[in-house]
Amino acid sequence: MRTFLASMLAAACCALLPGAAVAGQSPTARPAANVPVQPAAAPQTPAPEPAAPYNYNADGRRDPFLSLIGGGGDAKPAPRQATAGLGGIRVDELSVRGIMQSRERLVAMVQGPDNRTYLIHQGDKLADGMVKSVTPQGLVLVQDVNDPRAREKSREVRKPLRSPEDEKE
Repeated sequence: MRTFLASMLAAACCALLPGAAVAGQSPTARPAANVPVQPAAAPQTPAPEPAAPYNYNADGRRDPFLSLIGGGGDAKPAPRQATAGLGGIRVDELSVRGIMQSRERLVAMVQGPDNRTYLIHQGDKLADGMVKSVTPQGLVLVQDVNDPRAREKSREVRKPLRSPEDEKE
């Protein structure tokens, strides 16, 4: 019974396969050389229209590919509006070039990222902080911390007049 079912199944499979051997024909039989073979006509379908490129619109939502807990060094700072003068310079972009005595108080000469020199006094505002004090050794700045995980919302940053690299020379 099993042999009978297996042979019937094999015969059914051979009948369904295109190009299968038919009774009385060898499996390698080919049409005669003088009989032209015409290819089957392919149905003509209209070419699909090219899809429009996909553009993601965040609409104020967070970037799903940024880590929620990492922060890391590769995170880009938030874009800021360009403000002319000291109001557009961040604390980490300043470098102290000199300290001068002006009447009864000290004035610091600083250089910004645009290689321009500015004179700043105690209480002057920066993009992310303010000048707490000017000392003969350098500047003391208060920087606003823009990190929701930080306990303190500001920190004190000291910018010395002489950097450790200058002292080595």
